[in-house]
Amino acid sequence: MIIKASHIKAIGLFLGGVLFGTAGIKILSSRDAKKAYVHCTAAALRAKDSVMKMATTVQENAEDIVAEAKQINEKRNEEDAKTAIENETKVETVEEQSKPEE
Repeated sequence: MIIKASHIKAIGLFLGGVLFGTAGIKILSSRDAKKAYVHCTAAALRAKDSVMKMATTVQENAEDIVAEAKQINEKRNEEDAKTAIENETKVETVEEQSKPEE
């Protein structure tokens, strides 16, 4: 049986992959790697807290805006109702004045 160069290359790649995988597992499970994972996780948690604070601030501001908008609309509705009553009174007064006397 003749071993071709492509077979030798494939076997070499396989053995290199096994060696690299084994070394990778050792490196990834080392104490230093664990320390790096802890620091990255701590940074992610700090970022999450920061984002949550910002989201809370935005939500509170949105609630304030909605409350102010409701107050503006209520005031405007009251003014519109008052104007409508005044106009109605003026119309009634004009109608009464324009009635012919009997």
